[in-house]
Amino acid sequence: MQELPDCLYEGNQPTLITPSSPTPNHSLYLSNLDDHHFLRFSIKYLYLFQKSPSSQTLKDSLSRVLVDYYPLAGRIKVSDVSAKLEVDCNGEGAVFAEAFMDITCQEFLEHSPKPNKSWRKLLFKVQAPSFLEIPPLVIQVTHLRCGGMILCTAINHCLCDGIGTSQFLHAWAHANNTNASLLVQPFHSRHMLDPRDPPRVTHSHPGFTRTTVEKTSTNFNICKYLQSQPLAPTTLTFTPSLILRLKKTCAPSLKCTTFEALAAHTWCSWARSLDLPLTMQVKLLFSVNMRKKLSPELPQGYYGNGFVLACAESKVQDLVSGNIYHAVKLVQDAKARITDGYVRSTIDLLEDKTVKTDVSCSLVISQWAKLGLEELEFGGGRPMYTGSLTSDIYCLFLPVAGNLDAIKVQVSLPEDVVKRLEYYMVRFLDGKDKEEDHSLA
Repeated sequence: MQELPDCLYEGNQPTLITPSSPTPNHSLYLSNLDDHHFLRFSIKYLYLFQKSPSSQTLKDSLSRVLVDYYPLAGRIKVSDVSAKLEVDCNGEGAVFAEAFMDITCQEFLEHSPKPNKSWRKLLFKVQAPSFLEIPPLVIQVTHLRCGGMILCTAINHCLCDGIGTSQFLHAWAHANNTNASLLVQPFHSRHMLDPRDPPRVTHSHPGFTRTTVEKTSTNFNICKYLQSQPLAPTTLTFTPSLILRLKKTCAPSLKCTTFEALAAHTWCSWARSLDLPLTMQVKLLFSVNMRKKLSPELPQGYYGNGFVLACAESKVQDLVSGNIYHAVKLVQDAKARITDGYVRSTIDLLEDKTVKTDVSCSLVISQWAKLGLEELEFGGGRPMYTGSLTSDIYCLFLPVAGNLDAIKVQVSLPEDVVKRLEYYMVRFLDGKDKEEDHSLA
């Protein structure tokens, strides 16, 4: 894996792209699902395109789409009244940087095939005292020697979830290709997710803990252990045929989705690779879209955080047998618990600001494979590569350009742990298949 060359910026960079016409000036309330500390980061995408539209065209279309998505041109602030986060919809604009890198699309794919520190050059670093003071939308377009481009975007997770970011990016691409109205209008209000008065926590929520509990806890903190060491990324691609074979390893036979099988398998492999005590209780947290699980459903075009984390729990000894049946059942049961009542209970629970997501002994999986990211089209064809700009201990399921039914599993772990994870992730194949199947290399 080679270091990428430096980006060359010309002129005054970056610029602020403001909405092309006046937009509402008000404060946008953020729900409890938007406003909790687990989401205090930006969702960072990287796209590689073989052809690059002109920068001016991209800026103009962004300016137009920000009329509809005007909160993304605003700034996050803490409410004077409730100490909650809200968006000051002031139209200050999105950050847009333009650069050149002396590399071709093919060289990028060959020499830098997965996230590494040099990828950070591809997104302009905004200098700000704190994360909340960084504009919610930061974009860099990097032109390549071959005429292609790398597009990197950072979108504040407090405003949008994965579905919401994909909805916005497709709206921008639509505006770049045509002057026609948006196919889906964004729905801004978050008040459908207001807590009840008084709050009523009616369900158990094992995916959360209280900050007051952690101080007295004697359990081994896997998250802190992993983050205390240098991390190495790994990317494993599962084709439809491999996923089918993985499902067949489940005994007794169990009808399950691709996500259920792959999430269970990844969780089991993760537990084995960390060599954890057999009696230790570990968790799998994974995002579940709850837009259609509420009554009434969230409106079409809702781009705020419309997911909750489902939680499966197990002792390590029940995950390391080599059979994913037990883990698949736990994933299915965790998904089934996500109902209207569960979501309302979660929202009410988060009124308590001592509550936080329990990542201490958890693998967290975020599902990006079905967001339509690989279909983004700015006029020069679909991306040759799409994925996350960064990689960390949270696991991503990503789409594969050119193979809509394949899934790329990406996670970063200490180097010795990564090697064990890769071994256990492919162990269900025999030696001959592992040698022949380049997708798992």
